[in-house]
Amino acid sequence: MSEPHIRRAEAADLSAIVVMLADDPLGRSREDATEPLAKAYRDAFAAIDADPNQFLAVMTDSGRVIGTLQISYLAGLSLQGALRGQIEAVRVAADRRGERLGQRLLEWAVEQCRERGCKIVQLTTNKSRQDAHRFYDRLGFKASHIGYKLELNSVAADGAGSAAP
Repeated sequence: MSEPHIRRAEAADLSAIVVMLADDPLGRSREDATEPLAKAYRDAFAAIDADPNQFLAVMTDSGRVIGTLQISYLAGLSLQGALRGQIEAVRVAADRRGERLGQRLLEWAVEQCRERGCKIVQLTTNKSRQDAHRFYDRLGFKASHIGYKLELNSVAADGAGSAAP
């Protein structure tokens, strides 16, 4: 094995990213890694890739994608106009967990946010992900807020969103 490397995701990485997103109990219920991938994934990747306030990262080792996360840079008026870095979809390939690769990814992402001028880095994690909570606590993140979500549409079997009535 070579030393893992973190870089911007490319379209060729999309299948490996979706496989990691689907590789846990929550992901299995909401993602579909079946090839060919649903058009919604390709469209989302294109939108993320074209947006200068988004960075979809992958960690690779010997050319294989072994980790991923997404950083969204959010401008806001609160905290005296602070720029925020929102980290989402942190995943490490199942066979590479336990090597502190997630920690490396998060530390890298925090540094990217710092270099971009963010005043705060934030993330959310599902209430059921107790291991993730301990992981983020260990890295210095504080569970300071309660998050709410309102689902606006559902995902059909083919991956296409359908508007809720």
